[in-house]
Amino acid sequence: MKISIPLFSVFLAALLAGCSPKDDTEKKIDGLLGKMTLHEKVGQMNQLSGGEWLVESAAKGEVGSILNCVDPKEINAVQRAAVEDSRLGIPILVSRDVIHGFRTMFPLPIGQAATFDPELVRKGAAIAAREAVSSGVKLTFSPMLDIARDPRWGRVAEGSGEDPYLDAIMGEAMVKGYKEGGLASCVKHFVGYGAAEGGRDYNSTLLTERALRNVYFPAFKKAINAGAETLMTSFNDNDGIPSTGNKWLLTDILRDEWGFDGMVVTDWNSSGEMIAHGFASDLKHATEISVNAGVDMDMMSYGFISFIEELVKEGKIKESRIDDAVRNILRLKFRLGLFDNPYVDETAVDAYAPDALEAAKQTALESAILLKNDGVLPLKKGRTILVTGPLADAPYEQMGTWAFDGEADHTVTPLDALKDKFNVIYEPGLSYSRDNSTAGILKARAASSRAEAIVVFVGEEAILSGEAHSLSSLNLQGAQSELISAMASTGKPVAVVVMAGRPLTIERDLENCGAMLYSFHPGTMGGEALAELLCGEAVPSGKTPMTFLRTAGQAPMYYNHNNTGRPNTGTETLLEDIPIAAGQTSLGCTSYYLDSGYGPLFPFGYGLSYSSFEYSNLTLDKSKYSAGDTIMVGFDLENTGEYDATEVAQLYVRDLVGSVARPVKELKRFGRITLKAGETKHVTFELPVSELAFWNADMEFTVEAGEFQLWVAGNSAEGEALSFNVI
Repeated sequence: MKISIPLFSVFLAALLAGCSPKDDTEKKIDGLLGKMTLHEKVGQMNQLSGGEWLVESAAKGEVGSILNCVDPKEINAVQRAAVEDSRLGIPILVSRDVIHGFRTMFPLPIGQAATFDPELVRKGAAIAAREAVSSGVKLTFSPMLDIARDPRWGRVAEGSGEDPYLDAIMGEAMVKGYKEGGLASCVKHFVGYGAAEGGRDYNSTLLTERALRNVYFPAFKKAINAGAETLMTSFNDNDGIPSTGNKWLLTDILRDEWGFDGMVVTDWNSSGEMIAHGFASDLKHATEISVNAGVDMDMMSYGFISFIEELVKEGKIKESRIDDAVRNILRLKFRLGLFDNPYVDETAVDAYAPDALEAAKQTALESAILLKNDGVLPLKKGRTILVTGPLADAPYEQMGTWAFDGEADHTVTPLDALKDKFNVIYEPGLSYSRDNSTAGILKARAASSRAEAIVVFVGEEAILSGEAHSLSSLNLQGAQSELISAMASTGKPVAVVVMAGRPLTIERDLENCGAMLYSFHPGTMGGEALAELLCGEAVPSGKTPMTFLRTAGQAPMYYNHNNTGRPNTGTETLLEDIPIAAGQTSLGCTSYYLDSGYGPLFPFGYGLSYSSFEYSNLTLDKSKYSAGDTIMVGFDLENTGEYDATEVAQLYVRDLVGSVARPVKELKRFGRITLKAGETKHVTFELPVSELAFWNADMEFTVEAGEFQLWVAGNSAEGEALSFNVI
């Protein structure tokens, strides 16, 4: 039956739509702007680090946001000055780096990505938001959405790895979780920061527009669509233009193309650092460039508060641009409810609630990646085990980088947790991860005579990853490899647990253990999670969110690369097999390293289980698709092992011929599938053909007709391909 809608109803709906809360907010913003002096407007654009000492600045209307203050009393003092003592009563925005938890520390974001569980990541972000908001924080500088393909770069710890699709899904989950908990998110770093030359932090990048659009933009766009309220510019220059001064990025793309109406903030002094880049002559010039490019708020360069008024008078910055920036800042404050409720309850700080600890433990469980197991794990409960290694009882290091508000005395270490399940002999072997003394190794080896099995906890101290913590060697630091080797020489079963902020080059260590469990710094509840995994109370299900290299010399290496004209065949001659006086072209002339071959140590998406899985009956609903169709991918997944377990099934595609070369594989779907031992499930993935689109040779975002391949497997290197066509 066809239903007609009366014209009056249409008119009424339009009238009501015209009275939306957004319009009311815009009227309030315009009202405030009309009352503000230029000096007060500029004050809103000024973000400073500190707490109660900023009371005077707040009362004068010379600061719009503060960061690095989490004391509710200090926050209220600043708010009181801004709201009650300043002329216009505009509240302060309180910001903080809440990267992987506030008090309750979750695994590092790279570890959260290893879960391939966006719902759990959303839940963790909501808990972090709840705890942070209870202390007065209203904006977090997270999630970090930089594609990271070089583990030498220390900030891989803060992101979701090398894959644009996984990065976008995890970023979206975090944005939604923060919003659910009342915390605004600031997606960073816009853009390309993770592609820093040599993996050295703050370094230059050289990314084409097509690479930006196909690889580096998608996660930011998805996060903004999910409701991200703010965006941070990155430190790097790309093709000679620092992001903080890049009008094409901040205005043409972000505002005009994507329609972003949130706030843009610099990274710490990234405006002032354009002087060192050689892009600005002095701080006044840097301020002019930043504001005109589209920056709304300056973090800690003091340039905006010092020079904007002068630049407006000189006609180098239009006051209308200042008005737009302040609108974006005020809009955020209205959306966060700060005008209605600027103060924080000083008696209601939320930390370490039971649901927070349980979620942190579950995330640590799902994030751990089993890289090797020759039957050593799981260990039988009640056995006598030697626990050794510098990370066995290191609560501070276990929290990882960017754990400003985490508390070591609330961290459960593996040593503590294992004592409830085993008869534990503890001999640390090394005092910390960089310790080169072998005296403790001798003690650990002697203690091993009383143990039935050995568990070695190695990795990185928290300070070795994160911002400004790049490395040129990714081997275990200090004498950790010597400790593992010494334990292997005992003849006892050896399991190694690595806790680190990045994928390390652990090939030599794999040879000296029967099992290896990799846990990116797992946070507050990491000890309990690892103990449950080691004894079989839980089964590993994590997958590598980045390619694990054999040697740092392979970096950057990532699965979704373009092919070369001379691809590796797998039959190349390696260094030790090259004949003496070999001819120049005798080695085949393909793309590989003479000393380390072609492939990585472990591919993207890799992870073992105590059980085993078999994929079969992969089918597509048809062989030819139009642009508006959805591809229905079906397959059977069987748990062929003895443990109930979870597998992360992954769907990859390849566009075989394009107007520009396309990656050899691209992740398009994934799902965590839990099966009882012996159980089989039929699983279906739905993939709209529209998601095969890319920015082509004419810089158009389109799906090109042609032949494609599709795989479903447990990692990016396995699976039998099916073919289909887009017409």
